[in-house]
Parts: sequence; C-alpha cells; structure tokens
Amino acid sequence: MTDLSVNGKTRVLLSWSSGKDSAWALYLLQQDPSVEVVGLMNTYNQAFERSAIHGVRLELVRAQAEAAGLPLIEIPLPWPCSNEQYEQAMTEALAQARRELSPDAVAFGDLFLEDIRAYRESRMADTGLDLLFPVWGIPTDQLAQQMVEAGLQAYLTCLDPKKMPEELAGSLFSNAFLERLPPDVDPCGENGEFHSFACDGPMFKKPVPVTVGETVTRDGFVYTDLIPVVASGASQ
Repeated sequence: MTDLSVNGKTRVLLSWSSGKDSAWALYLLQQDPSVEVVGLMNTYNQAFERSAIHGVRLELVRAQAEAAGLPLIEIPLPWPCSNEQYEQAMTEALAQARRELSPDAVAFGDLFLEDIRAYRESRMADTGLDLLFPVWGIPTDQLAQQMVEAGLQAYLTCLDPKKMPEELAGSLFSNAFLERLPPDVDPCGENGEFHSFACDGPMFKKPVPVTVGETVTRDGFVYTDLIPVVASGASQ
C-alpha cells in the first residue's frame, strides 16, 4: 500500500455504481480492520441526473451515501459521452477526491471480467493510488447467495431483454429471482445481463426506502424507475 492515515489504515475511495456489487464491496471493506472507507464516487448522466448505466435517480444515490455515512464524489458525464470525456471527468474527480478525502487507494466492485480490470489498472497506473478489488474472483453463484443471506436488498433497474425475460425488470434480487434466471445468465449479471440498486443491507446504517415505478424500453434495454419514499411528516 501507499501512504497510510494517522490511524494506520489504508484510506479507500470506492467506485460506486449504486448496485449490489458496489454495496457488497463496501461491506467487505468495512470488515477489513486495515481499511478505512473515506468516500464513494459515482458517475451520472448530467442530462437526466441519473446514475450511468444503472439509470437510478441521483437523489437515490445521494441517499445511499447518507445511509452509508460517507461523502459522495459526484462525477457528471455529458450525454452522449465519449471515452475522452469520460476519462477527463474521472481525472477531475480523482483530483477532487485527493483534495477532500486524501485516499490511498481506489476500490472497484468488479467480479471477474479481465478486460475491465485491465482497463482500470491501465488508466490508474499513473495516479499513485493503489487499486483494490474486494469482490474479485468470488464464484458468482456463491456470491449471490452470500448477498441474499446477509440481508442485502436490491431491485433490478436495468436488464438486457436479449439475455433474460423482460418481466424480471424491477424484481427484488432474491432467491426467487435467482431461480427464474435462464441458466446462461450470470447470477450477479456480471456480463451485462442486468443492473441493480441496493436499498438495504449490512453495509448501510439505515435503509433507503423506494417504490417500484414505471418500466420502459430505451436504447434496447429495459429500465425500471425507482421512486424515493418520503418519510411521513417530512417536507416534499
């Protein structure tokens, strides 16, 4: 590892997609006594104020960070977004994180895709930051069961209808959901079959209550909107 904080722990910034894999990565990091998670960073579509890929409302991502008790580095992306624009936005976000959070390492929730990991390692090689992959290599059938058994709750926000049934959009990630998956679909959706939003679990200090809203098809993918639940008596 690189520099350590005054308490001897590695200060970790976690790349946060809003989904179950990010949430589980946070949970595993929280169990590591040598690590201190100092913040989350999330890319979002600036035109629609929704998280990139997952399509979740930005206000819900902010609610997740609050539930985790962590600051959130928000990374606005233009729409459409070129690879050059994405990399520039990430460079600026890491500079902000260095100023505000002083991380020693950046963690990602990737599971097994070697090309994605290699891309991250290549792009981060000159930053001086270590890279952590806390969920890497866990067999995804086992991983899915670990998540469910630990009480992680997540709803599907996006799926590829070419790979799995459209009616599973908006489903709760659960044993019942896993039993309905076609056999060639990865249990954690790591090949892009589906994406999710984590709303409760041992990594959070409190749940992020949501209701399942409208499901639409856009750009060849099926998206389900999740709507924040406002606590009774709270101002709108």
